[in-house]
Amino acid sequence: MKKILIGFLFIVGLQSINSQHLTVDVKIIDEGFVYQKAPFSQCHSSTLVELDNGNIMAAWFGGTHERHPDVSIYSAVYNGEKWSELEEIANGVVDDSIRYPTWNPVLFKNNNGALFLYYKVGPSPSEWWGMYKTSEDDGKTWSEAKKLPDSILGPIKNKPIQLNDGTIISPSSTEDGNIWRVHMEISSDEGYTWKKVSVDPESEYKAIQPTLIKLADGTIKALIRSDQNVIMESESTDEGKTWTKLKKTDIANPNSGIDAITLKDGNHLLVYNPMTSGKNWWEGRSRLHLAFSKDGRNWDDIYILENQEEGEYSYPAIIQAENGMIYITYTYDRKKIKYYKLKIMK
Repeated sequence: MKKILIGFLFIVGLQSINSQHLTVDVKIIDEGFVYQKAPFSQCHSSTLVELDNGNIMAAWFGGTHERHPDVSIYSAVYNGEKWSELEEIANGVVDDSIRYPTWNPVLFKNNNGALFLYYKVGPSPSEWWGMYKTSEDDGKTWSEAKKLPDSILGPIKNKPIQLNDGTIISPSSTEDGNIWRVHMEISSDEGYTWKKVSVDPESEYKAIQPTLIKLADGTIKALIRSDQNVIMESESTDEGKTWTKLKKTDIANPNSGIDAITLKDGNHLLVYNPMTSGKNWWEGRSRLHLAFSKDGRNWDDIYILENQEEGEYSYPAIIQAENGMIYITYTYDRKKIKYYKLKIMK
């Protein structure tokens, strides 16, 4: 267990962001790798969901390397003590002669208990399209793959949120060469059909892969990966129908994936790489931190997940289970998916 006194983070070498002068304990219950052996050499972009029985399902893409046609979506289930054998649950096979890589799975369970697997298929992020499968038995079996409408990609990396009235807001984005644009996709029928909502469509910034939290006053905040060496943000006060212009935060990030959650007690957690980028796209991904916020606007690092000289520890996913336990997964140097099971003690 690593205990960090917010406001005195210099003692352990962490950077404090707008210190809230709180004492927060992070109690690690379990940590390790989702699997030890796999039928692929590289993996990336994990996602998490709690199943009806309290088990945790993770999914990710794996194959020879990103963009290779053999890249498929794999999953495994954690029963609180160990992970099941991994299983391929989706791929990009079109026919006997055509196969495309798959990308960025997102698991999501709606209020009716239907489990969705959203993912992308295509040769590159500028050309991919959205697909989804559903399961009525907690992922033991899956429906046939279905293609989303041409204007809809599904959640691009991070999980949707469902509001009290049933509205689902799915954080998404597009990459068209040097033009990266954030948007939201909204569903009023439990995630089967969607309407696209733009977020600052004339922005000068390259921004993708938002993650969503809900503030105490009902505001929905999107925290967003960008090319500005910081996380950006946008807010909605009308349940996702309109969004403010993108604005820089003071949270360092090297154009790398992030994820966040609003906890049951109203506080918030963020997992991110707290560095700036270098010459190569992977630079700045060798450190991974967990940050805490009471208000969703001021953040303090509370735990160091990774602090390496080099390597890629990135693309985190984070959820809170019904029993309050927090689960985190992330890419471990493209070779494995690492997980943490922890509690926040205040």
